[in-house]
Amino acid sequence: MTRQRLVVVVVALCLTVGLVAGCDSLPGKPKEADRPINPSQVKDFAALYGQNCSGCHGAGGQLGAACALGNPVYQALVDDDTLTRVISQGVAGTAMPPFVRSAGGYLSPDQVAILVTGMRRRWKTGGPLDGAPPYASDTPGDPSQGAAVFAQSCAPCHGSDGKGGPRAGSIVDGSYLMLVSNQAMRTLIIAGRPDLQHPDWRGYPGGQPLTAQQVSNVVAWLVAKRPQFAPGNYARNP
Repeated sequence: MTRQRLVVVVVALCLTVGLVAGCDSLPGKPKEADRPINPSQVKDFAALYGQNCSGCHGAGGQLGAACALGNPVYQALVDDDTLTRVISQGVAGTAMPPFVRSAGGYLSPDQVAILVTGMRRRWKTGGPLDGAPPYASDTPGDPSQGAAVFAQSCAPCHGSDGKGGPRAGSIVDGSYLMLVSNQAMRTLIIAGRPDLQHPDWRGYPGGQPLTAQQVSNVVAWLVAKRPQFAPGNYARNP
């Protein structure tokens, strides 16, 4: 290679390197730290919760349309396996979808575990709840007895017929009852909603905590008021 040709090659290489370096520093080009990462690589609890949970359960786990995950009573009532199952598989027949990829969602099992661990660290403040009714129960409730429990413990807020009272709205609205599961109603009765001034099982009017059977009875009373639609038999407007 002649000296003249060598000089041309060196100059070309220098220009190429300079252009590449210049392009990498162009205004508006995102820095590596600012570039979005693949959703499957998100490992931060706040980001995962904000993207997947806060829309229904509220920022900080409260004041959302769904169960207040930030309620310490709820966190003490439910165990890790149940939280993992509900997040992963969702709740059939309700607005709670599955979030794990194997069930049609977008999260990996590791990301679900990050959500469960993060909730515990932030919102579980104590140990087991002494005397609390169990989170779930296979014991059937009695709607007629549930009506008596409702009249004493719930009607002062929700009204004698459950359609709304001086301090709370309707608990027998058909749309609401069609959207919530039996377990969701049981959880609400036991854990309450402190963000909405709804008491837990220990704070209802009457002065006595609700028993497990009383909780089941109230749930049965509410379930009996849930609208029932036969397939293909929906009322239609003309």
